[in-house]
Formats: sequence, C-alpha cells, structure tokens
Amino acid sequence: MDMTDHPAKIVQVADVVKTYQQGSVAVHALRGVSLSVEKGEFTALAGPSGSGKTTLLNIIGGLDKADAGEITVDGNRFNEMRDSDLARLRLYKIGFVFQSYNLIPVLSAVENVEYVMLLQGISRKERRDRSRAILDDVELSGKYDRRPHELSGGQQQRVAVARAIVSNPAIVLADEPTANLDSETGRGLLEMMREMNVSKSVTFIFSTHDRMVMEYARRLVRIRDGQVADDILK
Repeated sequence: MDMTDHPAKIVQVADVVKTYQQGSVAVHALRGVSLSVEKGEFTALAGPSGSGKTTLLNIIGGLDKADAGEITVDGNRFNEMRDSDLARLRLYKIGFVFQSYNLIPVLSAVENVEYVMLLQGISRKERRDRSRAILDDVELSGKYDRRPHELSGGQQQRVAVARAIVSNPAIVLADEPTANLDSETGRGLLEMMREMNVSKSVTFIFSTHDRMVMEYARRLVRIRDGQVADDILK
C-alpha cells in the first residue's frame, strides 16, 4: 500500500500486525491489515467479538502499538514518534468515545466536556463557552451542572461525544458507542453524530457489531479473523 502522505487521507494503515500472548497461546489479532480513511468519512469497522476491530481502532488511536506495519494519522507517522509525542497527538488530534462513557464521576457535564481543553491549556472562559455551546448542540442545554449519575445512559454518551469533538480533533474514534443503549436512544445518538459529520465535517470511525451502526455508516469495513474481509462504500 502506498504510504505517501495524501491531504485527504486522515488515516493510513499498512500491513499492520498485532499478536497477543494468552498464557502459552499466541492470539493473532491483526494479520497484515491495510486501510485508509479520508477526511469526512463516517466509517464502521464491523465484526464479531475477537475479529480484531477494537484492536485496530486502538492502534489507530495510539492506545496500543502494532508489532509490525505502519500507521499514519493526520500526517503523523507513528513509527517515528516517541510515547510523549503519541500522547500529545491523542490530546490534540484524536477524540475518543467509549462504550462505558468514561466520564469523570465527580465532574458535571460541562466540566467533563471541558476536561480535554483544560489539559490543552485553553482559558477557563473559552473552555466554558465552547463546552456549553457543544452541549447545546447535543440537546443537553439544561443539564450543564448534572453529574454523570444524574444523567441517563444516552445523555452520558452525548456528553462523551461532546467531549470528543469540542476541541476540533482530526478524527473521532468510537468503540461500540451504542452497546449500552436501547435501540431508540442508540438511533438518536447516531443521528446526532451523522449530523455533526455533515455539518462540522467531523471524521468518525466506529468499531461495532451493532447492525444499526452498520446501517448508518457510509462505509462498512468488515473485519474477520484479523483481516479485512469486505470494504463497502455505500
């Protein structure tokens, strides 16, 4: 696969291999995966548990390291980066949405959304203004001061999405974002993310086994046994 930087390609993955040891058994999570994602895509990595989709998402996000192969995100080649550089890339370029929400229990909704910007050194006033504006966008305008336990699962996931996109990252990686939601709430969340994809040009990459997420995705990459089995552009 040609790894020459291309301005439209926000993610490039070439021949990525990842193996885990479970006791004396080697588990081949990824077996030479190659994939590129262009800016503005709304893409789902789909497959059953153990297929390698979450491992691939974590490697794209710099949360895990490949054993072999090359990864480039927004022009940054992971193979050439130190751990501190990867941490900085995650802070400024990548938004994360986890199935377990990963909100900080003692912080309010607006403080959770502010958190990444706090780490980025953005002023308190700008943090607060941007956080309230994005919470308005995800229909949580009356719940700025609610803590996670005072919000429903769907509302918590909306806070998590707001936190992921508020600092304008290059991409948002969402790992099974609808897994803990009922179908109606999950559909509402997907509608919201698709609207943000269109109106704000946010690039989303999901890992999922939820058929509804697959239906909403404009590109569906099926992962099976650690390899790309299908790549369908709708």
